[in-house]
Amino acid sequence: MQNIVNIAAYKFITFNDTVERRDAFRAVCAEQALKGTILLSPEGINLFLAGTREGIDGFLAWLRADPRFTDIEVKESYSDTQPFNRMLVKLKREIITMKHPLIKPELGRAPAVKADTLKRWLDAGHDDAGRPVVMVDTRNAFEVDVGTFENTIDYRIEKFSEFPEVIAAHREELADKTVVTFCTGGIRCEKAAIHMLGIGFESVYQLEGGILKYFEDVGGAHYQGDCFVFDHRTALNPALEATEAAQCFACRAVVTPREQLSPQYVPGKSCPHCAGIEA
Repeated sequence: MQNIVNIAAYKFITFNDTVERRDAFRAVCAEQALKGTILLSPEGINLFLAGTREGIDGFLAWLRADPRFTDIEVKESYSDTQPFNRMLVKLKREIITMKHPLIKPELGRAPAVKADTLKRWLDAGHDDAGRPVVMVDTRNAFEVDVGTFENTIDYRIEKFSEFPEVIAAHREELADKTVVTFCTGGIRCEKAAIHMLGIGFESVYQLEGGILKYFEDVGGAHYQGDCFVFDHRTALNPALEATEAAQCFACRAVVTPREQLSPQYVPGKSCPHCAGIEA
């Protein structure tokens, strides 16, 4: 029975008392026996937590008692075991690093497209205005390699702060299309879409809730592979179930079950990817 509840959530909101509130977050997570990571930043909060149903509900009730987070939206999945080793509450300059401080999602989001609408667009090959739809993956290259939408544009970025320069270089080829940015849970594609509108793109949407919400609402239609997640489950399939994939902590590559049979796969030390040979 899958009795561990895993949640992912974020919200862009002015949060200038992060230092003062850090200990309170630590205390309530300890009280509710939760593990995972919470990022606190002047621009908002980003969290990945796992625990019992009672523990998660207790934490969310406490968090939503703060008027700034009353409406925070949460994506859930389930697992047999705890996917995190410890509980961390970190202070950061940004909850997702882009190094463009003038981008403030709190002041106005880019248009968002929900999963069912996106599926309908992809079924048809165009949006409701008849414009061709192009999917742009805002995640890092090693995440994209685990799975992504069909015919996705993948710029092979190594970190999200590279996205503004890369997308500017490809502006002309996307000019007559409707662009849908996406990521794991929605946070990166939210900043990406705002940035694209700011530099003159005319038809840009962010995928509401990211890949995980898409899986939850419509399954794996138009998606190939699995979705990388930043915990010990490594990847989730469109049914939001953990796969048999593992991550190499030496090179960050995702190692398939077949590759795990290679003598070059030594958990925590090496894999066929960083050894430079085929499994």
